[in-house]
Amino acid sequence: MTMDTAGGLAPYERIVADLRARIGDGGLPPGSRVPSTREITREWGVAMATATKALAALRREGLVEAVRGVGTVVSGTPDPESPAEAEAGPTTAAGPTPDHAPRTRRPDTRPRPEPALTREGIVRTAIALADAEGLDNLSMRRVATDLRVSTMALYRHVASKGELLEEMIDHLYTAHELPEPPPEDWREAMELALVGEWDIYRAHPWAPRLTAMAGGVISPGLVMNAEWMMRVFVSRGRTPDQAMELLTVVSAYTAGMALQATLVAMEEHEEDTDAESWWRSRGPRIRELAAGGGFPVLFGVSAPPDIDAIFTSGLERLLDGIAPLMDAPRAP
Repeated sequence: MTMDTAGGLAPYERIVADLRARIGDGGLPPGSRVPSTREITREWGVAMATATKALAALRREGLVEAVRGVGTVVSGTPDPESPAEAEAGPTTAAGPTPDHAPRTRRPDTRPRPEPALTREGIVRTAIALADAEGLDNLSMRRVATDLRVSTMALYRHVASKGELLEEMIDHLYTAHELPEPPPEDWREAMELALVGEWDIYRAHPWAPRLTAMAGGVISPGLVMNAEWMMRVFVSRGRTPDQAMELLTVVSAYTAGMALQATLVAMEEHEEDTDAESWWRSRGPRIRELAAGGGFPVLFGVSAPPDIDAIFTSGLERLLDGIAPLMDAPRAP
């Protein structure tokens, strides 16, 4: 399904409007599951970042909420009143109320049992929130709200937000654990590691901010990933210091390309904008600059860049560049 932007709506706004209409007309009743990000990408033909942004906008409006083990559902619960009770109408101590009397429901004041919490469940919820709403909107209170528990309940499992961020990165890298032993061909091994890291960054655009060589988090999974790549370099006769230099270069390339792929615009409420949406939203300004004729080369391109294709091509050139060092005689 192609997006209709004739009405001036951004792709994610069109998705929000469609889903809002479905909720309003009862097509998606309270408690029903709304399309997941992957389902949205297929139905509306948009990027994953656009789908997550649409669901985040619906959450901010209070129309949907994330439910652990279920996904994103329409806020509220179905009316538990049975058809028979509805037909009979509410009663009082003196008997049934008149037909014209307003129907009221006694509020449920019973304490709700706190759901069973696990460290794994907290981490998964935090990752889903960061995917949908961005890292800056993630907090212990926000995670607790999504899990429907008190913030203090979270601290019994995770000591701080810093520890939660480490656990989130550890979960991503552990799920993409590299094979043992590494492939004998160093290029094959590096492509395997770096493409896997690229996949993590594309699925979770906030992750590069936490894996930077300077100022990032430290987790067992992340360290294991770095150790794996350094072992590949050392197996070709490089020293640990040289291996660290090479690791820094290749990791900076992957993280830098990932940050370019997920642009962060300055406008309010516009975070994690995918490249396609960014180019479309800036169309009028780009055409204005192009019309001046002062940038013939820049505006001579046929289409916006395909960031995934550029990453693959650039990775080949990067590995070509370090090949002479990898094929050099062993270090003394």
